[in-house]
Amino acid sequence: MTVLKTKVNRRSFLKSSALAGGGLMISFSWLAGCMPSGEQAMEMPEEWFELNGYLKIGDNGVVTIMAPNPEFGQNVTTSMPMIVAEELDVDWKNVLVEQAPFNSALYNRQFAGGSQSIRAGWNGLRNAGAAARYMLKEAAAKQWGVPSSEIITENGVLSHSNGKSAGYGEIASLAVGVEIPENLELKKISDFKIVGTPKKNVRGKDIVTGKPMFGLDYEEEGMLTAMIIHPPAFGMRMKSYDSSAAKNMAGIKDVFTITSFPNDFARGMFSADAFPELVVITGSSTWEVMQAKKAVQVEWEKSPKTKITVGGFRGTQEVEVPDGLENSTDHYQQMQAMSQKPGRIERRDGDPEGAFKRAAKVIERTYTAPFLAHNALEPMNFFANVTDEMVNLAGPLQAPQFAEQVVASRLGVPLEKVDIKMTRMGGGFGRRAYDHYVVEAALISQAAKSPIKLVYTREDDMSGGIYRPTYHATYRAALDMDNNLIAFHAKAGGIPESPLHANRFPAGAVDNYLAESWRIESNITVGAFRAPGSNFIAGAEQSFLDEIAEAAGKDPIQFRLDLMKRAKESPVGERNDYDPDRYAGILELVRDKSNWGQTEAGISRGVSAYFCHNSYVAHVLDVEMVNGEPKVKHVTCAVDCGVVVNPLAATNMVEGAVVDGIGNSMYSHLTFNNGATEQNNFDRYRMIRHREAPESIDVHFVQSEVAPTGLGEPPFPPVFAAVANALYKATGKRQYNQPYMVQKQITLG
Repeated sequence: MTVLKTKVNRRSFLKSSALAGGGLMISFSWLAGCMPSGEQAMEMPEEWFELNGYLKIGDNGVVTIMAPNPEFGQNVTTSMPMIVAEELDVDWKNVLVEQAPFNSALYNRQFAGGSQSIRAGWNGLRNAGAAARYMLKEAAAKQWGVPSSEIITENGVLSHSNGKSAGYGEIASLAVGVEIPENLELKKISDFKIVGTPKKNVRGKDIVTGKPMFGLDYEEEGMLTAMIIHPPAFGMRMKSYDSSAAKNMAGIKDVFTITSFPNDFARGMFSADAFPELVVITGSSTWEVMQAKKAVQVEWEKSPKTKITVGGFRGTQEVEVPDGLENSTDHYQQMQAMSQKPGRIERRDGDPEGAFKRAAKVIERTYTAPFLAHNALEPMNFFANVTDEMVNLAGPLQAPQFAEQVVASRLGVPLEKVDIKMTRMGGGFGRRAYDHYVVEAALISQAAKSPIKLVYTREDDMSGGIYRPTYHATYRAALDMDNNLIAFHAKAGGIPESPLHANRFPAGAVDNYLAESWRIESNITVGAFRAPGSNFIAGAEQSFLDEIAEAAGKDPIQFRLDLMKRAKESPVGERNDYDPDRYAGILELVRDKSNWGQTEAGISRGVSAYFCHNSYVAHVLDVEMVNGEPKVKHVTCAVDCGVVVNPLAATNMVEGAVVDGIGNSMYSHLTFNNGATEQNNFDRYRMIRHREAPESIDVHFVQSEVAPTGLGEPPFPPVFAAVANALYKATGKRQYNQPYMVQKQITLG
């Protein structure tokens, strides 16, 4: 068994010595609690003992387990309680799952992002179940007069070889006073019965039957609807407005302005906001407010250069926001010019300059990608009710802890006066990690002296910022007379940040290696987009590796495996952030499962593999040309993400990432004309259609006992190059500029 330190003592548990109905309640920092929903999915105990922060066991053996993290489709609401239930040794059919409320005092990481929910919660959640099981065993041992080591637990039942047995509910009240040891024994992964088995989404029925659980569903008595008007272009601000006509329209309560973040306000790391000065319309209904919004007359002017204060993990810094109305054509010209200048050297191994001079063959290619909008299906929204006593907030949010801090600071209230209720999110992808819309809702409620629900239109969101940056990367490779790769040079940047990951593959596999980065300032706000940075650089790198393999006359998978072998047996440098064995493992798995080298007639195949967010993913994508257009027929995926908690949910995430990656690589783009987005709704912003999704996707996981790593993001980046490499095989044309299927692309000329 695994032994894990609990890092708690008896006083760390909140217990009660007067549990009515024989219930056991355990509460500690590993697992926070929630208010019970009242849902009766099974026969309930006669009475629950309720406190914040708990795992509770009823007198009939029913167990309520809290799902602590925000949920936006990754299904942690099912997977995280599965981990607790596994160590508790309870029958999954006797488990109720509740969404825990946000409570930063009880949770270490109540955050949805970075593919870290399961990885960060793994040990704590296991400890939670193991602690409860230990207490129950000790209580039963004392009652039966036998050593606890002789007691067996299974499916919520304690038993001994002397014939005695009892359900958890019968023993729960006796376990209250049991001391928790410094070390807890955890199950062997090979003994798992719940983790590693497919479990259906515990909220699946609620979702398909339309139960109110999303932010847009949230209602409170007396609530007004609020909408905002922001400048029509980045680099502009409000000069004046006339609301006289709007105020006289039916259902309209008021029109006023707010400033979400004054320039001298210390913003949080997730407080990106290009338009802090907003016009607000409040009214009785969404339709009435939307009509009044059209009647407000606003005069705009160009914004000057400004300086803002931004906080983050590395402390507070002052950031200068440039002025001007930016254009996509200029962006690409600026990036091309910047790529010709020396960049910031992030890594240098050997003598790359010398190796390029003596090379028999040099390959150089440039790759670009546009800005992208997140476009979560559920429009941005948040509820707020700000009173003198309390700031009550509710809505879809990925990073409640950061939002709580920023709201408290902006309103000038103590943290304990801010309460955030987490609703289910209809998509996030990084967009809902940013808290400006939460601050806006709070300020609107404060000014209106009323509970309000702020709702963005699609146009508000798509034209308001927090995009995936636009990127540019130039790669060079040097081959010797025997077609061996002797030097590799990566130079990457973007507006306003670089996507370069200098220590990832093929760093460590090439004697002479150089990585440079650069960036260009912009007043267009960007933010985390599913697998930040990796979503572009993986496509560029893996497309380029295919081209090198072709120039060297080698199979693209074998070419990568040969480099992995070098990285394993004789690595270059000491900062390589990938495991070549695990990397090679997914390439071998996808080669075998896809029957690589046995392509059907009319099918063109592309391969790609990438490491990010602690996991390894490879795809083989099959394309067929139908009436001159590519159709993705099939995708084979190989994934090494450590222990797979819920194979059903994990497969769903990989499938979703594949479809998302195909759509973004082939169709999606956001361009600017004089600071304004040229696409502000789905009639112009191209998303993947149902008919364009693959006909089938096969997902294969590496069997592993490594603790779980990321999964929401890692399958996404390698899709871009798998598409590009398959398109090359199908058409004979290499793809260098995303999106691949948009005819009027902005290219480098």
